[in-house]
Amino acid sequence: MTDAPDQTHGFDRSTLQGMQGLRRLAQIPETAQHRAVQQGLEFGLEAAPSVQDRRISTFSRGAQPAFAGINTFLKAPYCEDVREIGRYDAAIIGVPFDMGTTYRSGCRFGPQAVRRISAVYDSYSLDLAVDLEEELALCDAGDVFVIPSNIEKTFDQIDRAVSHVVSQGVFPVIIGGDHSIGYPDVRAIAKHVDGNVGIIHFDRHIDIQERDMDERMHTTHWFHATNIPNVPPENLVQIGIGGWYGSRPGLSVAYERDTTVMTIGDVEKLGIDKATEIALEVAWKDAAAVFLSFDIDSVDGGIAPGTGSPEPGGLLPREALHALRTIAKEGICGMEVIEISPPYDTSDSTAQLGCRAIMDVLGVLVAEGRLGRRATHES
Repeated sequence: MTDAPDQTHGFDRSTLQGMQGLRRLAQIPETAQHRAVQQGLEFGLEAAPSVQDRRISTFSRGAQPAFAGINTFLKAPYCEDVREIGRYDAAIIGVPFDMGTTYRSGCRFGPQAVRRISAVYDSYSLDLAVDLEEELALCDAGDVFVIPSNIEKTFDQIDRAVSHVVSQGVFPVIIGGDHSIGYPDVRAIAKHVDGNVGIIHFDRHIDIQERDMDERMHTTHWFHATNIPNVPPENLVQIGIGGWYGSRPGLSVAYERDTTVMTIGDVEKLGIDKATEIALEVAWKDAAAVFLSFDIDSVDGGIAPGTGSPEPGGLLPREALHALRTIAKEGICGMEVIEISPPYDTSDSTAQLGCRAIMDVLGVLVAEGRLGRRATHES
């Protein structure tokens, strides 16, 4: 790197996020990447003599090229033997279930779509100055074996899967699937938290009525989650609610249980920083942990059309990602990204946003020393 002056027209370039990211990149070793290249050459054979870049193998192995290979999330190791999941810091759990939908289905294919689009990304973020491949032991645990014809048995399967991961001290990232899975996700995590669990929920829909069409559907999960003794409704914050999907039964429950509901109008008036600050204060009040639930339909339907119940006038991606990063700074006990429906996602933009949500949250958890190598070194 050439020694350029830090002062440019009276402005200190060293304060720029981009410049700080470049400096941090130079300090992060490429051990894991070098190891992956060597393994690729060993397992995939060395390339033909005409190929000048000798890091390339004959059979595609590892992260490159993005359009080839077998996709896990970020092409992270596949933890086939989940009894060994305790070796990792964080685990991706796919839940390909959409029998809880009340309108458009298709989000059973959400985990596949997010994994596939994740292949386009590198592991380093200039914004966060984090390299996930080098600084986080991430694995993909595969998908929960759901029972399409039985939502209650599927809930038990999800509960068992998430509970196993959390019991091993591993951070769970759940990719749905419809939002009905929010109930078993929280039910599983709450068992392992000594104290109350708060929930920060991004959505355009209230999702807290007791039943919908006589069943527990993707509109009912927070009713049942906040019946769990250590998941009080007073610690549930819902951001982005509104539009014309409002459920009268759900809105009545939210009022009776005294949850905190913020509309898009509230976010506009307060600003995303203040709205997030309020959400953190409410969710963390007398709580030992906070769970993050990101329904992709909280983002404007014109930008994220690949979902079951899109609604105009939602959050912008930059607002949503900023809020997620801010929440992650304070620490969370797990996260879910749900309601991505690839059949309606013509440009992959919805799946890509879901992927970014996960990457940004993991990146902040690493940067803040809450997860991964920096957490180990600081403890």
